[in-house]
Amino acid sequence: MPILSIDHVQIAMPAGQEDRARAFYAGILGFTEIPKPSELAKRGGAWFQSQGAQLHLGVEADFRPARKAHPAFLVSGLDALIAKVKDAGYETDTSQPPLDGYKRAHVFDPFGNRIELMEKL
Repeated sequence: MPILSIDHVQIAMPAGQEDRARAFYAGILGFTEIPKPSELAKRGGAWFQSQGAQLHLGVEADFRPARKAHPAFLVSGLDALIAKVKDAGYETDTSQPPLDGYKRAHVFDPFGNRIELMEKL
């Protein structure tokens, strides 16, 4: 049976930092926070969605940021989004080589996790 699609991507975050996650993912990247099921909400973290992309942030007790592994999100207006991320004081990396048909950059969330943003040319 084939894999049909990705339902969501989960990355880790430190405990008690949900407000920082909301400020970045909703406030800067434009995701909308969605409710977690009540049993899972007890664990902390936050879930976000933007059109077809869903991102779950889960609390990890011995948190270490993912500096290499990362989700990649398709965006429109990449240059403006990168400027918004920079203006808010978050780390960015625009030095990556282009991929065929895409302009791309990496940004780092408040916890140091790498997030790739890609725009179709």
